[in-house]
Amino acid sequence: MSNISIIGTGNMARTIGARAIAGGNTVEIMGRDQSKAADLAKALGGATTGEWGTAPAGDIVIVALLYDGVVPVVAQYGDALAGKVIVDISNPFNSTFDGLAHREETSIAQEVAKAAPAGASVVKAFNTVFRQVLEKGRPDVFIAGDNAQAKASVEAFIESLGMRPLDVGGLKMAHWLEGAGVVTVGLANHGVGNLDFALSITELPV
Repeated sequence: MSNISIIGTGNMARTIGARAIAGGNTVEIMGRDQSKAADLAKALGGATTGEWGTAPAGDIVIVALLYDGVVPVVAQYGDALAGKVIVDISNPFNSTFDGLAHREETSIAQEVAKAAPAGASVVKAFNTVFRQVLEKGRPDVFIAGDNAQAKASVEAFIESLGMRPLDVGGLKMAHWLEGAGVVTVGLANHGVGNLDFALSITELPV
């Protein structure tokens, strides 16, 4: 099992933390508001609370924040993240949720990699799965990253949640995963009409 630190105290932090503990992983919660972090850790049962800005206890650090807070927080943590696997789960939607907030062919994950200390590895994951599906379902989870060992660690963690990890390639593919996040919102608003679904891969029988 994996040692996980989650930076954030919102709905995705709560959902991933609950699934992680249920999967036998150790979980640490870190939040700007120490009381909120402590309350979430207590609510999850079995989680610990870390001090904001200090070195996370987990080998895998999931940054569960809104997209515009991810890079600044990684920069703030700085060398405290050295040697860690940093997982970016964010979606940088524009104001109308039909495009990306950044105009260039980049991604939040790629910008995180620029801000992260040497020795840290960045993996994009979970951004194509709505929270309630993550909470109750067993969706495919697409991941992207440049470090094979880091991706293997994240894949093992995803499998512990009862979900299937699917590697889409290097970190530059995070841009297209963020685009897939836009597609899921479009489907929720139009073709599907609700949030109770996730993108998945159907394989033909051999």
